Amino acid sequence: MRRTRAALTALVAAAATALTAGCDAAPAGRPAAAPSHGSAAPPDRPSGLSAPSGLSAPSGPGVTGGTSPSAAFPPVIDHVPTGDRVVFLTYDDGVERDPRFIDLVRERRLPVSMFLTDSVMGPGYAHFARLRAVGASLQNHTLDHPALRGLPYAGQRAEICGQQRKLKSRFGIRPRLFRPPYGTYDTTTLRAAADCGIAAVVMWRVTLEPDGHLTYTHGPHHLKPGDIISVPSGEAPTLSLAERTTRLLGELEKRDLRVGKLEDYAPGHH
Repeated sequence: MRRTRAALTALVAAAATALTAGCDAAPAGRPAAAPSHGSAAPPDRPSGLSAPSGLSAPSGPGVTGGTSPSAAFPPVIDHVPTGDRVVFLTYDDGVERDPRFIDLVRERRLPVSMFLTDSVMGPGYAHFARLRAVGASLQNHTLDHPALRGLPYAGQRAEICGQQRKLKSRFGIRPRLFRPPYGTYDTTTLRAAADCGIAAVVMWRVTLEPDGHLTYTHGPHHLKPGDIISVPSGEAPTLSLAERTTRLLGELEKRDLRVGKLEDYAPGHH
């Protein structure tokens, strides 16, 4: 009798263990949930684009990265499909205020795009007013340049919408394009950007480094039509902003390329 009770007790315990394990395991044919990514900021001004958290890396034909998790979100682009032999020059932050760059933009009629951070610009709004007067467009790069990925919706919206309001009050414009600091974002960023009136989130395929050479995030290691080129601010660049841009323009001429106006090619243009 004791043996029968012991065997019965062991059988019940084994069944309970199996049931508990079954509750913890992922259903057959369905992978277990991936661990969440941390929100720590990467090193400032990366030399290329890494796959955003929660989203696939840019791939496929058309507007690279243009498939968002929701049709209501703005597309994410790092190049624009076009038959025109154009590339797009985009400048970040607003920390470099090279007066010779203003002259270069005016003389060469360069339709550059400036992605501006309010806290970085400080008292430098007059410099960018002059740039806008000679043909540059001013776009959104947040109020304070935080790494947005992982931040709550309210914080991300405040950063993006706050800079929309700043640029509206300073220049009378509401940018349609937005670049997340450090190139990091998540679906919350896209939701906040949409709610702030952003038509496209602009990344890059090519980086113009502080010493004037080009690096590429993916694809061929040469310039091609539709490329979006990022010119990050350098703490101590080897070449000035005007010198780096002039060197790049020489490379464009070799490839029979010219600078296009990103706002005329990006999604949301009417």
